[in-house]
Amino acid sequence: MKITDIEAIHLRIPDVEEIADGTQDVLVVRVHADNGLVGVGEVTSQSYVCKAIIDAPRSAERRHGLREILVGREIDDLQEMWQTMYYHTNRYGRRGAAIHAISGIDIALWDLKGKALNQPVCELMGGRQRENIRAYASYLFGDEPAGTAALAQEAVDLGLTAAKFGWNVFGQDPDVDVAHVQAARDVLGDERDLMVDVGCKWTADVALERAKLLQPLGIKWLEEPLSQDDLQGYKQLCAESPVPIAGGEGDVTRFDFERLIDCGLSYLQPDVAFCGGLTVCQQVSQMCAGTSTVCVPHCFSTGINLAASLHWMASVGGDLVEYCLRPSPLMRKLVSNLPPLKDGRVPVPTGPGLGITLDEEILQQFRVDYD
Repeated sequence: MKITDIEAIHLRIPDVEEIADGTQDVLVVRVHADNGLVGVGEVTSQSYVCKAIIDAPRSAERRHGLREILVGREIDDLQEMWQTMYYHTNRYGRRGAAIHAISGIDIALWDLKGKALNQPVCELMGGRQRENIRAYASYLFGDEPAGTAALAQEAVDLGLTAAKFGWNVFGQDPDVDVAHVQAARDVLGDERDLMVDVGCKWTADVALERAKLLQPLGIKWLEEPLSQDDLQGYKQLCAESPVPIAGGEGDVTRFDFERLIDCGLSYLQPDVAFCGGLTVCQQVSQMCAGTSTVCVPHCFSTGINLAASLHWMASVGGDLVEYCLRPSPLMRKLVSNLPPLKDGRVPVPTGPGLGITLDEEILQQFRVDYD
């Protein structure tokens, strides 16, 4: 089975707001094979830039575009194919947008191989250990504590057993922060998990102070309290924090996650459509095996990312996945058979590959025309 073409399809809703919402703009990747099968993936990044990285023509050695690198190659060892992409882009890549673009192709290759072998991706990754995965709602904090409470009630009404709140008004004033988290906890009750996403706003000293303030509210983790570059700060914070620390949604390749493990993070959050794809997620799980560090996917874009994240978790026995509830059609409608919430859990697709189908009308409606 050889690759005959790679499509990078940019989708974008008409009005994109400057908020922490990855459902407004996405790059869909389709990898075509000579047997007529098509694998589907997604890039959650700057779509204009990543499309160029895929489409770029032949250049000097280790400077080619990803389509140029892969068209004509046999689809066999996916680890080897990942290394091929990594090596032949390393004059302009190794981190950042090049890895993000590789993520989409890597997901599509897993989907394509699963379709060729008539097996779900989780079986290819080591075997299905779960039929469904516990979901947590992922919300932006409300403008006022009452708004946060209303969102928490939505999570309860949906039957969810966990919810995360982040960004927006959070992180500037400790009294405001506590009021919002308290509002969420009052609605969720003690029996449901509550997580807090800071959005990289604090120093290690401030984060430690706020962690102590939030500890009585029983949060499951404090997510990305520091700059993603502040590894020394994370080492300090993880050693002293009374609540578990989570992070990693902005990190790529196994090398970044090795550093986070060394810092002592309790939860790693690779985004499969950003970190390097399913191949990197598999490597991160292997690194965490036998340690106290737990992998939980960051997943805040479309149903492609969700399906890939579910297969990853099913293959390693993980039992928590972020479930985006934003109303964007790219989240709600792009995947016509979007894995649904049922009693607070999400079924892992059972069809070949990722087990999902894209809605061609949505693809055409929101496609960005580059001509």
